[in-house]
Amino acid sequence: MSGHDSSTRSRSVLPFEVAPVAVGDLRRAVRGQLDRWGMPALAGEAELAVSELATNVIKHVGSGTAATLVLEAAGDRLRIELHDKSFHVPVLGSAACDDECGRGLHLLAGMAIDWGTLLTATGKAVWCELSAAPELHCRKVRRAEAALAEYRRDAGGHSQLETRAGHILEESATDLIADLLHWVAARGGDPDGLLDRAQMHFEAESGMEGVVEAA
Repeated sequence: MSGHDSSTRSRSVLPFEVAPVAVGDLRRAVRGQLDRWGMPALAGEAELAVSELATNVIKHVGSGTAATLVLEAAGDRLRIELHDKSFHVPVLGSAACDDECGRGLHLLAGMAIDWGTLLTATGKAVWCELSAAPELHCRKVRRAEAALAEYRRDAGGHSQLETRAGHILEESATDLIADLLHWVAARGGDPDGLLDRAQMHFEAESGMEGVVEAA
């Protein structure tokens, strides 16, 4: 849980020149700022979000472009904005999309409470909001349980998840994942790519805690 006072709002503005070497500097700056704000629990997710946003600018706007990173904290919420000089708005396409939407936006959508794009006087800002509130993770678990209950009903199992036996829930989840992979393949998609993206989303939403502790 964050230690940031919910009654205050803190803001940090960091101009920089977009380049691959700058991504590491941005990550360190974000971690340092969140430590000073008493929000270390969000550092892993925030570093990943900033990396993806900066990489997207490098790929689609160009290296050497002037940009600005804005961090704004209030309570357990952290807003991240990356401003650049392009008016071209990125669009989140299909899961297999490998052009303008890119891997980064799918990852961003998976880990953020909300995200979007704002047009500014000089270009645009892509933004996202992260939260350290544990109830958001509980909500994801409840959604998964609801999906499993419906899946088990259609598969001829118990209509409700009346048992908490771990092996029963895991078998149902495994069958559901396998069916989803068949669905992706039937539509001409890449099942292996789907698994990779799902793992990235899971690690991002979990705050990459193991990676952060190891660092």
